[in-house]
Amino acid sequence: MELLPRGPCGDELPKKRHPEKSGGKAPFPTKTQILDYITDNPYATGKRDIARAFQLRGEDRVMLRDLLREMKAEGLIDKHAKGAPARPGKLPSVTVIEVSAIDTDGELLARPASWDEEAQPPAIILQPTRGRGVGALGVGDRVLARLARDRDGLYIARPIRRLDRAPRRLIGVYEVGDDGGRLRPCQKKMQKDYRLRAEDAGEAEPGDLVLAEVLPERRGPRLGLRRVRVVERLGSFDQPNALSLIAIHEQGIPFVFPEAAVDQAKLARAVSPDGREDLRDTPLVTIDGADARDFDDAVHAEPDGDPKNPGGWRVLVAIADVAHYVPAGSELDQSARLRGNSVYFPDRVVPMLPEDLSNGWCSLKPGEERPCLAVWMTLDAEGNKRAHRFLRGLMRSAARLTYDEVQAAHEGTETEIDPSILALLPGLYGAFGALAKAREARGTLNIELPERQVLLDTAGMVASIGLRPHLNSHRLIEEFMIAANVAAAEELEKHRATCMYRVHEPPDPLKLEALAEGLSTFGLRIPKAQIIRPRNLNDLLARVAGRPEASVVNQLILRSQSQAFYSPHNLGHFGLALRRYAHFTSPIRRYSDLLVHRALISALGLGGGGLSPEESASFAEFGEHISFTERRAATAERDTLDRFVASHLAAKVGLIFEGRISSVTRFGLFVTLEPTGGDGLIPMMDLPDDYYHLDPKGQRLTGDRWGRSYSLGERLSVRLVEADPVSGTLRLALADDEGGEMPGTERPRQSRAKRKRNRRTPRK
Repeated sequence: MELLPRGPCGDELPKKRHPEKSGGKAPFPTKTQILDYITDNPYATGKRDIARAFQLRGEDRVMLRDLLREMKAEGLIDKHAKGAPARPGKLPSVTVIEVSAIDTDGELLARPASWDEEAQPPAIILQPTRGRGVGALGVGDRVLARLARDRDGLYIARPIRRLDRAPRRLIGVYEVGDDGGRLRPCQKKMQKDYRLRAEDAGEAEPGDLVLAEVLPERRGPRLGLRRVRVVERLGSFDQPNALSLIAIHEQGIPFVFPEAAVDQAKLARAVSPDGREDLRDTPLVTIDGADARDFDDAVHAEPDGDPKNPGGWRVLVAIADVAHYVPAGSELDQSARLRGNSVYFPDRVVPMLPEDLSNGWCSLKPGEERPCLAVWMTLDAEGNKRAHRFLRGLMRSAARLTYDEVQAAHEGTETEIDPSILALLPGLYGAFGALAKAREARGTLNIELPERQVLLDTAGMVASIGLRPHLNSHRLIEEFMIAANVAAAEELEKHRATCMYRVHEPPDPLKLEALAEGLSTFGLRIPKAQIIRPRNLNDLLARVAGRPEASVVNQLILRSQSQAFYSPHNLGHFGLALRRYAHFTSPIRRYSDLLVHRALISALGLGGGGLSPEESASFAEFGEHISFTERRAATAERDTLDRFVASHLAAKVGLIFEGRISSVTRFGLFVTLEPTGGDGLIPMMDLPDDYYHLDPKGQRLTGDRWGRSYSLGERLSVRLVEADPVSGTLRLALADDEGGEMPGTERPRQSRAKRKRNRRTPRK
């Protein structure tokens, strides 16, 4: 193929082939075009997806494979992925960025156009564009840029070319003031409002939550706010479910089932015991939270009577047979795969399966016969698994128990649990004790972070926010489920069958460097070992247990971890210190588990509902998709929780809270409040007048003039200045007794502009 001069990515630009002269072939894509496609479609970027997008066939697919390998070697796309974004926390050398702000010095600040991690995206400073043919840039402009890191770890971007603005939709609240209508965006990162004229508001009323699209700009200088037009009215922002509705639309979570899927779910019926092992007389019980509505796992444990296994246990874990009710390729299956998982909010659940299944035939309700896929496991006294056997059965749950009542009964407190069920608890706790020994022996990572719990009143409003307790009854179920998941992965490997592994890779070396710097603040050091193991991190956690900085150290270690994902390739599970691991125990709410069920049914010849050859060949694509839906759900759940916290605290503006510095940045301090766990920002400009230096290694801000410093983990008294339920953000200030005048000093009067300059962290 004849090549033209190189393009802005260094790629050679091919001549466009005329469809008639080239058999109807589309032009072969350049590196820049492939990068643009990856940016716009970060979760569908395998070679097959790219080939389909550019209509490549035959020899062109071979050329595409070679081009992708070349791009990986050049660092344009991640070497460890099929063509997707770079490794966590790291940006590729050439990528698409979006101008996000202009600081007080006139510098352009940018962010990656695509960013899916929990942590904040890295800071990017966009260098001047003169002489590059890019033109003047403003907030919202997108450019293809070449990135390099300076000594402070900041990314410096050199623009290659300006990109057309992508069509943009956003969620916001419609407000009307003296200057007309505005849309107040719900996204945390959007600091500016949009203009919403009455003729563009459709049927929306002031105070409504709406989905809007950004209107194209006219050519020439931008004047005033960007305009938007309402696409859909979502309801009043005052309605109780508005906060979760924001996340559903913001993240694009499907929440209405196709009619065909609902109709198929309604046809579900009881199963025949023929061909199934009868477990109806085995006293299985479900143990869940008091507010749980679906029960997809049941457990039973008893001492092993084999004299060759003294002190051993037999454990049965039975899981709802979702594969029986959701045939591969059906409307139900397609809608479940699209959702990937259920999403849980304080006020609602967006289920993976319609209610007739999730709360009906696939829910292991007490006293009702249900089909199941189960595994018997034999453990020795130290919790090591000696054997396991999978089966397809018919069960009848003996009782529906809650974590609280099981824990109370185990501790000797009177409960309403039937005596016949109480007699089962010693077996469950005995097997749990053995599994806990095995967990300790293999050195599972023991990060302990409090989980926030929002309790609502009957009107759907926040009644209280506290910390969810983590009892031994919770740990009991966790250990039983982990053991069953390991058995599933081992069984599929034994039969050389396709498996959807749950993968958790060791921490990235760059993240370990950042962790070492953060831990040094507390006098802790990571061992100088070639390979970091979970027990090395556990030693650090044990050293700070019970100390004030324990929560911050736990958070730092959590941030250093790689993000878990699904893959047909076994790369082990670092956090659980396991060589192989798969998700088997929650097929009602995770599509990954449904795939594992089908794989087991096929491998063991357990009847209908197994994997099709097409499914087996698509496991890599399925893994990428459900990893994305899991991250999407986590983001939606976290953002909604932040909005509920902000809504609850909105009535407490002006009050003083105790908190601890959880992050030190060049633009201020993030403080975690007690007891709600809400995170708020003290902007740099609101710190006492001084010239602050950021010590990134020591995680500290230090003032030149008065010597006041603020360090990671430091306890502060703060005043709540603003709580915004729309974006879920909190703004804080130091309480009156924090950061006042230094004793025996008198500050010179300064202009407002000079005070603002002095509050900034100087650039190095």
